[in-house]
Amino acid sequence: MVTIVDYKTFENEDEKKFHVLIVQGGLEAVKSKETGQTYFTAKTARVSCTFDENTCKGLIGTEIPGTIKKVEVEPYEMINSQTGEVSLYTKRSVFIGEGEKEEELHQNDAIENNLVAEENVI
Repeated sequence: MVTIVDYKTFENEDEKKFHVLIVQGGLEAVKSKETGQTYFTAKTARVSCTFDENTCKGLIGTEIPGTIKKVEVEPYEMINSQTGEVSLYTKRSVFIGEGEKEEELHQNDAIENNLVAEENVI
């Protein structure tokens, strides 16, 4: 199960606003590569939606069957808005709905890449 924890608003090239839901998986114990200490974290992912802002707000706290998994994607760049540093990534955390196959996710890479580009603009 994942939980809707937030939403974000973006603008496309036509300056039309759209929203994505932020979903979060369950608690995970991870061992630090630097210190060797265990810490807790939870994976998050962005999921496109057709809802207006009020609906997105109302959905926060809703649980949905599925998981969040890191998958290989075409390399993409992200710009740190505070430092201006550019980083290259080849994996992305994605929501996998109950019964959905990981191979089907690669068909949606274009949508996800647009979200990354939009986030850099806004």
